[in-house]
Amino acid sequence: MYVYFAPAPDKPVASKPGSSSTLVASTDLSSALRGSLVAQKLEEQGSEAKDKCLSAKPASPSDPIWQFDSCGWERLYPKGLPNQETDQMVVVLVTPKGKVIRKQVPDATRGKVVKAVKRFQGSLLGLKDANTYLPQSQQIYKWLMSPIDADLKDRKINNLVFVMDKGLRSLPVAALHDGTGYIVERYSVGFMPSLALSDTRHVSLKETQVLAMGAAEFKDQAALPSVPLELSTIAGQLWPGQAFLNETFTPENLKQARTSKSFGIVHLATHGDFQAGRPDRSYIQFWNDKIALNRLQDLELTQATPIPVSLLVLSACRTALGDLDAELGFTGLAVSAGVQTALGGLWYISDLGTLALMSSFYGNLKTAPIKGEALRLAQVAMLKGQVRIQNGQLTTGQTTIPLSAKLAEEAQINLAHPYYWSGITMVGNPW
Repeated sequence: MYVYFAPAPDKPVASKPGSSSTLVASTDLSSALRGSLVAQKLEEQGSEAKDKCLSAKPASPSDPIWQFDSCGWERLYPKGLPNQETDQMVVVLVTPKGKVIRKQVPDATRGKVVKAVKRFQGSLLGLKDANTYLPQSQQIYKWLMSPIDADLKDRKINNLVFVMDKGLRSLPVAALHDGTGYIVERYSVGFMPSLALSDTRHVSLKETQVLAMGAAEFKDQAALPSVPLELSTIAGQLWPGQAFLNETFTPENLKQARTSKSFGIVHLATHGDFQAGRPDRSYIQFWNDKIALNRLQDLELTQATPIPVSLLVLSACRTALGDLDAELGFTGLAVSAGVQTALGGLWYISDLGTLALMSSFYGNLKTAPIKGEALRLAQVAMLKGQVRIQNGQLTTGQTTIPLSAKLAEEAQINLAHPYYWSGITMVGNPW
C-alpha cells in the first residue's frame, strides 16, 4: 500500500516555470502517471524507461508489484514540489495479482492527518486509557483503511506492507482501530522504504541460527536489566544460536562470529536513538562504541559470511524512526543496504515490554508462515493478555521466564496497552 499526499485533482501543481502538469486522480496506474510531472521527468530518461514506467502491465506474472515501483517513489510526487497543508491523501493498493486500486481521500488533508498522527502517538506514549487514544486511532483508520476495506476483504488479503509519505512513517499502524478491533487482529503490517530497495524473495529462517548480542550495563546510560534474560531466552531456549553480553558485545565480535557460523538472524538488545537530521548523532550502542547511522555499513551485515543476514532485530529505542534523509531510521537503512528484514522501535520502549514481545515473536517465528505473521501473533497475544506477568514470571504461551527481583518490580504494567506492542515495527520483506 502506497500512502502519500498530492494536490487535489482540480488544482494545478506548483512547479517550475513553463510546466502546467498536474497529478490526476485515477484508478488506473498508467493514466495516473500519463500527463503528470512523472511523464515530464521520464522524457529525460529515454523512451525505454518511459515505456516501462507507464505500462500498467506487471513486469512478470510472478513479480507483479515491482512494476508499480519500477520508477521509484519520487515519481509519484517528485522532489522539489511544495508540500501544501491542503494536499489530499492518496491510497494505492497493489494486489498480489498486479491489480492497482487508487483512492483519493479528499477529507484527509496533509495538515489534518499529520496532526492526528502526532496526537495519536502522544496518547500512546503517555499510556493514556482507551477513551483517549481510540477516537484518534479510529479516525486515522477511517482515512487510511476504509477506502480499501472492501477490496482487501474481497481478495482475502492478510498481509499489508506500507510505503508511506513523510509525516506518516512514525504511525503505529498495528494500533489502528476500526471500531470493533485493532487492524493487527486481521492483518500483519509493516513498512518498506520502497520496493525497489527491498529484497522481496522468500527465504526460510528454519535452518539458520541467531547471533544475539547486547548489554545490560552502560557507562553513561540507564541499565537494561532484562537484556541478559532476553539473550539467554532467545539464543538457545527459543532459537539455536550464540549470545554475547556486555564486554563481549563489540562490533569486532559481531563480524568475527558471522564469519564462522550461519547466523541468518542478528539480534541486538541495547540502547539506540535516532536524531532527525543528525546521522552522526543517531546511534546503536555497543559495549565499547556507538555505531552512528552513517557508519552502519561498518558492521558488514550484508556480507554473506557464510550467509547474509535475513533478519536484523534492533531491540533498541527509536531505531525504526527516521526523517527525509534516512527514511525509517536504522531499520530502513539496513533494508536499503541489503538486509531482507529489520525489526525496530518507533519510540522509547519499555525494557520489560520488549522482553515480552521479543520472546513471543521468536516463539512464533518457528511455525508462522512468514515473519510478519510471527510479529502479528506476538502483538495479538499481548493485546489479549496471553503474554503476561504473573507470580514473578513472564508467560508468553511458548515459554515461562522467571524474572529477577528488580524486573518483578515492574509486574504491575499492563502489557495489553498498545504502547507495549505497537511500537515495534517490521521494515522490509515480511515474508
